[in-house]
Formats: sequence, C-alpha cells, structure tokens
Amino acid sequence: MARARVVMACRDLTRAEQAAEDIRQSTGNGNVVIRHLDLASVYSVTQFAKDFMDGEDRLDILINNAGVMMCPRWLTEDGFETQLAVNHLGHFLLTNLLLPRLKTSAPSRVVTVSSVAHQGGHIDFDDLFASRKPYSSLESYRQSKLANVLFTRELSRRLTGSGVSSFCLHPGVIRTELGRHVEGWFPMLGALLRLPSLLLMKTPTQGCQTTVYCAVTPGLEGQSGRYFSDCAEKEAAPEGRDDFAARKLWEESARLVGLKDISL
Repeated sequence: MARARVVMACRDLTRAEQAAEDIRQSTGNGNVVIRHLDLASVYSVTQFAKDFMDGEDRLDILINNAGVMMCPRWLTEDGFETQLAVNHLGHFLLTNLLLPRLKTSAPSRVVTVSSVAHQGGHIDFDDLFASRKPYSSLESYRQSKLANVLFTRELSRRLTGSGVSSFCLHPGVIRTELGRHVEGWFPMLGALLRLPSLLLMKTPTQGCQTTVYCAVTPGLEGQSGRYFSDCAEKEAAPEGRDDFAARKLWEESARLVGLKDISL
C-alpha cells in the first residue's frame, strides 16, 4: 500500500519542521512536507490554496484542525475577531478554495475539529465580532465551535452527490497548549485544574483518534454532515442542527472573506 503524501499547513514553520521530522522518523514515511498557512489572514489562506492547487494533483482528506481558545479580544489584519477568524472563517475559505481538488479526488473527505463547547453556543449575526457588546472569550469560543458544526452540515448539503463527505467532531479535552489563555483569565482555576488534568486529559495521540476515525473509516459517507465524539457518531446540540442558521452563516462567511462565484 502506497504511503500517503502529507502536507502540513502550519503557521510556525520551525515547530512544523520539528513535528514533520518526528512523523518521518516514527512512520518511515519521508513524504511529509510543510507549507506556511496563517488562518488568521485571508491573504495567507488564499496564497496557500493557490500554491496547493498549482502544485498538488490530489486532495483526498482535508483536516481543519487549527484553533485558538478563549484568547483576549484580538482583531486579525482583516478586522475579524480572532476566535471566529481562525476557528471558522479561515477554515471556511480554505475548504472552499480547495474544493475543486477535493472533487476531482473523490471519494474525499473534509474533517473539521469542533468541540462539545458548541452546546450553548449562539451565532450573533448582528454582532459576530463582539464589537458592540462586552467581550466574553468563552461565548466567542462557543460561537466559533458552533460555526464549525453548522459549516460541516451546510457543506455536506451543498456537496450532495459530489463524492465529497463532510464531518465534524469533538476530540476530547487534550493535554496541549490550547488552553493557555484560560489560565490568563482564571489563574486560580488553571492552577487547581493542572494536577487533575494530568489524569483526566487525553494525550495528543488519544485526542486525535476521532479525527483519524472520521478521516479513514470505510463506509462513513452516509453520515456526512454529522458530528462525532469518541470514534462514534453523536447527536449535535439543537443549535448545531439549525439549517436556517447554517445557510445564513455560510452566506455571511462568504461575504466576509470575499468568496465569490461559489459553484455550490
């Protein structure tokens, strides 16, 4: 069986090269390459997609895995609130720009990493970037994770019959640096959680299992648009099954990132 060609799209190329080398060494697969991608930048996403389309013949699996969690109210170079920009809008634009390659590589899959935090989330279409209300890092995070679920659902609907499947998932609470901003907001909570977390959190290897499951498990095509956790389909929260909100979010996202002529 031929080894997969893996393209790692990363913001920090130094750390990316270290990770890529670890993968090459541990798997024996030398066909692992890195490319620069900053999902907080529409320009960077557009440039990455152009270079990928020019240089790669296939795209069998696209994994939308980048994320920020509960950071302060930062704005990107495009004027977008950072959590929605990185967690949703960057992935939305990237996926759409790579769709031609996904379609010609069908059967193919788009796997978007969401979170159980989508429960209780709300898409504030009147103030997506929290510019007219007090900023809550948690509510903005929930909004961005709900956006992942709604994007997956709407993408699946629009790709019906194309051979491209779309899945989203909750990976679990994983021992990574994702939660570093939580301790900034709640230092005492962070200190209290640190020791128990070592026992309760998943390792990165454990935490990626549902992503891998959605990416490679045979026969999942009939569950396109669905939400997964612990390597099984789970029902998304009611707000994640709102088809009207999913369509409206798609249209607003396309407007924000300047995506035109969507042939979906």
